[in-house]
Amino acid sequence: MAEISGTRVLLVEDEGLVALMIEDMLEELGLKVIASAAHVSKACELATKTSFDLALLDVNLAGELVFPVARILRNRKIPFLFSTGYGGPPLEQEFREAPAIVSRSRSTN
Repeated sequence: MAEISGTRVLLVEDEGLVALMIEDMLEELGLKVIASAAHVSKACELATKTSFDLALLDVNLAGELVFPVARILRNRKIPFLFSTGYGGPPLEQEFREAPAIVSRSRSTN
C-alpha cells in the first residue's frame, strides 16, 4: 500500500457540514486539506493555480456539475476522485472510468 501521510488534498464540496466532516476524516488518515471550494468557479481557479497531490470532487455543486474542474486536473495529471450522494455517479462518458465514492440515500417512503 502506498504511503498517504502528508498527501495534500483539494476538497471540492458545496455542503459545509459535509466538507468539515470529510476534512476531519482525511486529516485522521494523515492527509492535509490545503484548499477547499464550494463552487465550480473557485474550484477551477484552485485547480489551475494551487499545488496539491490529489483532489476529491463532489459531482454536483449547487446544481452545477464539477466536470470542468476534473478536466483541469486531468490536463495537469493530478489524480482525483468523484464523490456523490445521489446514488450512482452521473458521470459524463469521458469520466466513466474515474474512481468515485457513492453514497446511496435511503428512501423514507
